[in-house]
Amino acid sequence: MLRQQLEEVEARIERAARRIGRRREDITLIAVTKQFPASAIREAYLAGVRSFGENYVQEFEGKFREVSDLAGAQFHLIGHLQSNKAQRAAQLFDVIQTVDSAKLARRLSEAPEFRAGRKLPVMLEVKLSEEETKSGAFPEELPALIEALRSAGSLELTGLMTMPPWSEDPEQSRPYFQRLRELGERFGLRSLSMGMSQDFEVAIEEGATHVRLGTALFGPREQA
Repeated sequence: MLRQQLEEVEARIERAARRIGRRREDITLIAVTKQFPASAIREAYLAGVRSFGENYVQEFEGKFREVSDLAGAQFHLIGHLQSNKAQRAAQLFDVIQTVDSAKLARRLSEAPEFRAGRKLPVMLEVKLSEEETKSGAFPEELPALIEALRSAGSLELTGLMTMPPWSEDPEQSRPYFQRLRELGERFGLRSLSMGMSQDFEVAIEEGATHVRLGTALFGPREQA
């Protein structure tokens, strides 16, 4: 089932990219495996997926030993990160997409393994929605945060990330994706992580370089 779902998703990504003259290889598919077991990560890896997204440090910590042998796999933290878990996150993940404060950036940069010269790729999460449940830095905070990140020698700022309000209509997400693209252009940040299972084609049309798909690949998660 997963292979079939992956083929369908790949075809949709290809079509969306072609519509606006983009190349498929410029778009990274991130398989979101929160609430799915480590076996789902392995199955997706065997099907050809190499980038995976997890929302919770503690949950991924429980899976890490079972997937740490997957050569070439890259694990992204895409959920809100508390500063007191920053150093553990820096040990577990290859990319942190949800940096939203100078304090969090400082905690990440203090992780011992990065003092030896390795840089941790990070993205700034931008809050473009009025929803209280959404995390991220407000657009007006970006100049100071970008400066703080770029002055942290052990962090590599690669781009911006956002999550619009959920809607069954993907067109409702388009203004948020457009705004993130504009911010990326303004600050010279090319990587844009935006778009999920219900709206990733619109995100690609608006410039997404990373799309985060869970349900489209693995089906619905069990409700707690």
